[in-house]
Amino acid sequence: MALKSTIYKAELQIADIDRGYYRDHALTLARHPSETDERMMMRVFAFLEHADEALAFGNGLSTTDEPDLWRHDLAGDIIDWIEVGLPEERRLRRAAGRSAHVHLYTYGRGAEVYWRQNARALAKLDKLAAHAVDAAQSQALGALAARSMRLQCNRQDGRWWIGDGRRTVEIVTEPLQSART
Repeated sequence: MALKSTIYKAELQIADIDRGYYRDHALTLARHPSETDERMMMRVFAFLEHADEALAFGNGLSTTDEPDLWRHDLAGDIIDWIEVGLPEERRLRRAAGRSAHVHLYTYGRGAEVYWRQNARALAKLDKLAAHAVDAAQSQALGALAARSMRLQCNRQDGRWWIGDGRRTVEIVTEPLQSART
């Protein structure tokens, strides 16, 4: 018998001073049994980075032809394809062929090694913007995970402060590669 996903609810109060974006979002997240709290919360973080009414979560880990998050235009074309973690280069190349922009957020202990091994191949992808989140920061973000979350999310000068009323986590991404399109 297959295990079912666990449903999480997140209320995000976003004040992104850098983008001038101030909105609340109510998210429903399906966490696959093999997904960690850290990875799920990195998906929430990627949502914060690109928050928009049209931004949506993909169908999850078991769906290989969808990203973690994406944004379509009114015609149905993919504007932003957003991946979290350490995807294969082939997957990102395919994403670049299907969308206007590809965003990658690496995190965790293996992120540095992953980037060293893949940087040369990924540099060929003009549409790819890649960022790294420090392992300690992504783990602290994962510790905020709860079945029902109310998070205050503030960004200023490239720094995010994400809090649940008891704890606050600071996240600063390290740019690895900028898109050239």
